[in-house]
Amino acid sequence: MDIYHVWCDLQPGQSDREFATQLSAFLDGLKSDGRIANWRLFRCKLGLSPDGMPEFHVMIETENLDQLDRAFRSLAPKTGEDHERHFSANNMVQNLKFALYRDWPDQF
Repeated sequence: MDIYHVWCDLQPGQSDREFATQLSAFLDGLKSDGRIANWRLFRCKLGLSPDGMPEFHVMIETENLDQLDRAFRSLAPKTGEDHERHFSANNMVQNLKFALYRDWPDQF
């Protein structure tokens, strides 16, 4: 399992509930098509996070790097419903940070 991590803050004036709705529409669409395995949205609680870390954390699980690559490639054309959903969520955020982690140790 590979986990693509995204951290972000909302742009001033953006609704946290609307962000959750837009993100869900986008990522649930990818999940229903089998382009990702699962996803979760987290929000920092009580301000307990490392210095400089954004407030929201999204974890996107994929079975392997091939699935992640297919998901990225499917969004590359920047047209259609997928692009509109991605843009709707992405347009609400700032201070983006990304990371890619995998389960460890590897299964042999």
